[in-house]
Amino acid sequence: VSLRRRKTKSNLTDDATAAGTASVDDSKAIIDSQAANPNNKGGRKKFNLEEAYANHRRRQQRKKPRGGSAATTKAKQDELMKAIPISPVPSDISIQNVLNDSHIDIDTDNDNDNDNDNPGKSSMDFKTIKNEHEFEDEGGDANEHDNDNDTALLSQLPPKEGVALKEGGAREETATSQIKKEESKLKKIAVRLFFGILMVLIFVSVMFSGHIYLCGLIFFTEVMLYKELVTVRYNTFFHIIEETIPLFRTTQWMWFVTAIFYTYSDFVVEIIKSNTSLHYLLEYARYHGSLAFLLYSATFVTTIATMQKDYIRFQLNQLCWSILVLCLTVGQLKYIMHNVYNGLFWFALPIMLVVFNDSFAWLAGITCGKKFIQREFISLSPNKTWEGFIGGWIGTMVAGWHLSRFMAQYTWMTCPTNSFSLLPSKLECELDPVFQPATNIVPSQIFELVPSALVQMIPGVVRICMVDGDSNDLTACVSGEDRHTHHHFELMVKNVYPVQIHALGLSLFASFVAPFGGFLASAIKRAYRLKDFASYIPGHGGMMDRMDCQLLMALCTWVHYNTFVKMTTVSVPKML
Repeated sequence: VSLRRRKTKSNLTDDATAAGTASVDDSKAIIDSQAANPNNKGGRKKFNLEEAYANHRRRQQRKKPRGGSAATTKAKQDELMKAIPISPVPSDISIQNVLNDSHIDIDTDNDNDNDNDNPGKSSMDFKTIKNEHEFEDEGGDANEHDNDNDTALLSQLPPKEGVALKEGGAREETATSQIKKEESKLKKIAVRLFFGILMVLIFVSVMFSGHIYLCGLIFFTEVMLYKELVTVRYNTFFHIIEETIPLFRTTQWMWFVTAIFYTYSDFVVEIIKSNTSLHYLLEYARYHGSLAFLLYSATFVTTIATMQKDYIRFQLNQLCWSILVLCLTVGQLKYIMHNVYNGLFWFALPIMLVVFNDSFAWLAGITCGKKFIQREFISLSPNKTWEGFIGGWIGTMVAGWHLSRFMAQYTWMTCPTNSFSLLPSKLECELDPVFQPATNIVPSQIFELVPSALVQMIPGVVRICMVDGDSNDLTACVSGEDRHTHHHFELMVKNVYPVQIHALGLSLFASFVAPFGGFLASAIKRAYRLKDFASYIPGHGGMMDRMDCQLLMALCTWVHYNTFVKMTTVSVPKML
């Protein structure tokens, strides 16, 4: 502000000096021309050029240089004035423009009012006006104003109504936008909840319609998953693919058909072999390997034949992407049909565990997110928090324990089958021991991972000791008995379905490993700048947005079943 004031005073002094050397009539003409300027808005203080020049001359004369007489000083001043070149004022530069640049208004209509023709210009206080109009040199005296003039000028300043209105309008606009944002958020949650419930109802309806219809739903899901993933790069490089690469989409879908046929033909042949009523199909089933190889050969030749010399690197990248998508979809879902026919329990429970994990993680995230742990969870998905991850794990463990006990009571969920029936029928079977209540002993090795003080706080835990150091002579520890030495902790759980223990293992996987399938999907969307893979499920996006964690979970369930649950048996149908 100080530099601006000094610059303004210097410019005005130069204009006053140039105008003062001309005739008084010329000065009046300049002032009249400024008054006639239509861009000149009303100001607060009337400016007189003649008076300004006279004041400037008086201050120059009052200065007493060190040494020399007054006559010598007068002569030097005259020589200095003669040395100053006199030039006319340019037509495009005026005192009014200089004052406008300095935010000083001149009252040209001689009514001494405060016009509001230009409300965008900020008002100045009395001290600013006083300093700007005094042309004070550093060693000179300032023009003095009494308190009455100060009060009169201050009373003419316009109130800052525009600023207040602007601030009030900004607050109102902010409040309105905040309300709209909240309404939009609630609407999104409502839409997401509605279509989420609708998908669960469709899933339950298909599951109780029969195994074959459930397999059809799985096949449809795989088709949509593959379509969404290959479309990501297809849309990104459409400008290259459209006119330069023939049969691009055809070869992509040929790879998908080949993979599907090879993957599920093994499953169909296995069902035919296990069902004696379907043995008449064994004559045709033995050719499934040859047909799969024929499809692979045709797809391979077509892919190589359509490669263009100028786009070989691009086509190889697309081929690698197609193979990766097949591994993520068809590869991880290779054994999901086996889960269906091993018992719907092994198909439905893993899906519900992932759903529970997503739900509890979301709930814990919005209520406790970044309130206890500020560190970022994973950069691929910035909205994920440690609180949500831990809350999802705890909720999934509790839900898996109770849901598995509930589902184990229904034969429709627990009995395996090996028939392709279009109409659902009641399933009856000899229940697997894992679906029957029993007394279970928790493995003692688990307690070795936990401090002994915490283990003893668990209800029902018994401390087993050796007698005289003999590991073959074990008994419950007696406090104060010198002959007893700690051996291990033992916990017996009564009236618990063994499958509940298996459910806890699957819950751990659903909480700690399966979510990384979602992180991979987030990485793909981030790489190709996508919000969702598709938009045909309102509030959820596409099929991949819902199934990203389910793919790896289905494969884990098959491995767990064949490792810890399934009993190796030899039967006549298998031998035949």
